Amino acid sequence: MKRMDYTFRILTGALAALLVIGPFLPQWMLFQVTVSFGKGLVVLGLLLLLRTGLVSFGQGLYYCLGAYTAGSLGLSLGLTDAVLSLLCGAAVAGFIAFILGFLLANYRGIFFAMLSLAFSMILYGLLVKTAFLGSTDGFNVGVPTLFGFMFSGRWVRYAVYALACLTVFLAALIMNRYLKTSLGRLSPAIKDNEIRVEYMGASVRRAIHIKYVIAAILAGAGGALTAITIGHIDPEMAYWTTSGEFVFITILGGTGNVLAPFLGSLIFESIRSFAYEYSPNTWQMVLGAALLLVIIFLPAGLWSVFQARQRRV
Repeated sequence: MKRMDYTFRILTGALAALLVIGPFLPQWMLFQVTVSFGKGLVVLGLLLLLRTGLVSFGQGLYYCLGAYTAGSLGLSLGLTDAVLSLLCGAAVAGFIAFILGFLLANYRGIFFAMLSLAFSMILYGLLVKTAFLGSTDGFNVGVPTLFGFMFSGRWVRYAVYALACLTVFLAALIMNRYLKTSLGRLSPAIKDNEIRVEYMGASVRRAIHIKYVIAAILAGAGGALTAITIGHIDPEMAYWTTSGEFVFITILGGTGNVLAPFLGSLIFESIRSFAYEYSPNTWQMVLGAALLLVIIFLPAGLWSVFQARQRRV
């Protein structure tokens, strides 16, 4: 009998546990976990790019596009369905990435990073000047519904939390499966030696284009999820510091497993919340110190602890 995949077992167990304990968690914790999962989706896409040897400082572009798509559905059409918002956010981000990908797939290293950052800052500049979308203040997103059902009280937060858990489960499962396909296995090969990959008959440019679009779809879904969770969006979501935050979380969690982005995101949000609560003037220093410690003692990220333990077993 074929042994069940290690990641699949963890994902299934985690999903069941999170859905069961969700109703008993305080509202602030439901909020924090949901936001962490939204950012974790963006980082999952960055994991794919990093494995290919690409660093994007512009994922804020797709994160923001996903959020504004979700918000605009309610603002313009009165649509507040959370699932529809996620799908539309991911679709718009994927479409824009498909177009930009024809250009970005030609660049590597610092040029890829800076070009992606440039597009993100262009969107930021456009949003700041767009009065219809609230300019620098942004606008509020309506209370989400789910398949036509409108929840009340604390169940609104739980419904979005449950949707976030299911989205993360599916995204991580699909990504885990994708990384085992021939196209997924090309990532480390492209990172190591692009010319050799071309000699073997694979198109590096096409492979990078596809991975870039996948990363953008995940970022768009993450942005839409964050928008309906927080209930407010603004141009800061496309600002370079937001993109830098995603790179920060990727380094913190590591790239060893599809679960690492969500672990990194949960820890990042926890450290930031507590640091902001108890040291509001120096919380950035606390985050910087945490990243410094991880780089020194766990250069492969937090997930390397679990990998080492798994090897011993």
